[in-house]
Amino acid sequence: MLFGLTACNPSQETKASDEGWVELFNGKDLSGWKTVAGQATYEVVDGVIVGKAVADSPNTFLITEETYGDFILELELKIEHLSSNSGIMARGQFDPAARDGNGLVYGYQVEADPSERAWSAGIYDEARRGWLYPLDLNPAAKSAFKMGEFNHYRIEAIGDEIKTWLNGVEVAYVVDDMDSRGFIGLQVHSIRNAEDAGRETSFRNVRIKTENLDPKPFSKDIFVVNNRLNDLTDYEKANGWRLLFNGQNSEGWVGAYKETFPEFGWSVTDGILTIAASDGGESTNAGDIVTEEEFSAFDLGFDFKLSEGANSGVKYFVTLSEGNKGSAIGLEYQILDDERHPDAKQGRDGNRTLASLYDLIKADKQARFVKAPGEWNKGRLVVYPDNKVEHYLNGVKVIEYVRGSQEFRDLVAISKYKVWENFGEAPQGHILLQDHGDEVSFKNIKIKTLN
Repeated sequence: MLFGLTACNPSQETKASDEGWVELFNGKDLSGWKTVAGQATYEVVDGVIVGKAVADSPNTFLITEETYGDFILELELKIEHLSSNSGIMARGQFDPAARDGNGLVYGYQVEADPSERAWSAGIYDEARRGWLYPLDLNPAAKSAFKMGEFNHYRIEAIGDEIKTWLNGVEVAYVVDDMDSRGFIGLQVHSIRNAEDAGRETSFRNVRIKTENLDPKPFSKDIFVVNNRLNDLTDYEKANGWRLLFNGQNSEGWVGAYKETFPEFGWSVTDGILTIAASDGGESTNAGDIVTEEEFSAFDLGFDFKLSEGANSGVKYFVTLSEGNKGSAIGLEYQILDDERHPDAKQGRDGNRTLASLYDLIKADKQARFVKAPGEWNKGRLVVYPDNKVEHYLNGVKVIEYVRGSQEFRDLVAISKYKVWENFGEAPQGHILLQDHGDEVSFKNIKIKTLN
């Protein structure tokens, strides 16, 4: 049973401004707030909420007694030590029965990350799905957070869209409908070292607006993590994004080396494009499918789901000119169940594992950013006009290289592709989804051409 959060506590001292803002913190005491899930302490000092870390405590949250649906939230947050990772729960949830009755806070959290990683104002799904918007997706925003100073956060949660700003910098944009309502929460993170007990995280000027909301548009072109099914926001469309898979049929795709879409094997059901399992062989059943269009510089996003032990891939710069048997030739973003498929242990130094540039460069990834078979992963592939290429897995950059560079050619020379002249250097090519005889599904395939 989930913890019930109801209307505003009458004792909470709030005041509404002429613009519709309501102060969530009265500057005097913690009326309207409660501490849950841990033993860290919160107190009011000179008009500031000061949270202090406690040894051997899990993450602790100061949460509002009221819940909110659509809102714009602004506050200031200060961290004074690297151990004091923090965050702001937006539409937060609480299960008091979890962790043997100690309670568990979960849901959307806007990060405060003082570490070298610098993912502040990125969006994390606390105690549930993990990172939704790591700042590898918007590296220009990594410098926005100021250690030892009060940082201004703005969070818009309107409908299924969540956007964040940090000190005026546009940071994260997530479209997700898992939680439509919840509390606002201020986090004091658990600490690893007992000597960090007493470290402070401070909050002030906490205010919220829930009526007559006027969303602030992003002026920059920022990648959107969009969890709607085969749909784009108006912002994405305005910035040149379009769907490569319409969610209804095979329009825009044909079989590799064919003039039509395969008559069997590939299917579209409930907005999901799936290649059926067959014999586990490479392009021996229905065969690969390719875009009718060719692309040169582009940003490609796609969601994929592996069945257990599956193998597939997204290939790019596929020219269909080699006349080879089996799968068409091209650079490949490897899709693989690393734990169960033998290909993960072949090649050199792991260069055939998930999200790798197949047989050339190993993806530098951590296990916690990989979703298991049966769950959806998010892939992203960026090819810049200068031939720099990036692979992302669930929002984290795992590969960067330059097509046609000497380093790239040296890798090709010791790979299975050495027999193909100028491999991977075509000026343009098709995008391919591979049939490797295993069941793999795709959705949310979107692309933007880059100039």
